[in-house]
Amino acid sequence: MIVWLNGTHGAGKTTTGALVQGLLPNSRVFDAEKVGETLMDIKPALPWTGNFQHWPPWRPLVVETARHVLDYTGGTLVMPMTVLVEKYWREISAGLAHHGIPVRHFVLHADQDTLRLRIEGDTHLGPSTFRLAHLEPYADAARTWLHREAEVVDTTRLTPEQVAGRIVAAVHG
Repeated sequence: MIVWLNGTHGAGKTTTGALVQGLLPNSRVFDAEKVGETLMDIKPALPWTGNFQHWPPWRPLVVETARHVLDYTGGTLVMPMTVLVEKYWREISAGLAHHGIPVRHFVLHADQDTLRLRIEGDTHLGPSTFRLAHLEPYADAARTWLHREAEVVDTTRLTPEQVAGRIVAAVHG
């Protein structure tokens, strides 16, 4: 099984993913961003599109990497990864379904003001114009498709431990 943690920057995906992994027996965290980083390391570089998710190889490579890891280890993969383009989410989820891999898709949500404060006050990564630039695309995706496609967990007033607890309870429920 895959527990996919979606949402924009500042929603708490990375922190929550580590906590969920600690609460789910036989689980591992797989950060699909590493697949993008691998593609970014190709020399000469692939044509730049502004985001590695726009490269056609990224999505099937995420599916195949997850499939092969699960074939090797079994258990659950916890995948904290923002996907805001509906077509890309459909491609990934269809690929996983093709291999018979069940996916629990959660969106970690917070209001725009909370997200902005979290990003601007991030002491680990520091303030980021890249992360702030994704707030509006997230809001658009949330309004148009994302919240219909996932189980939404509002993180605005919850601790990361509470968010992880809700996700694990939903997975076990």
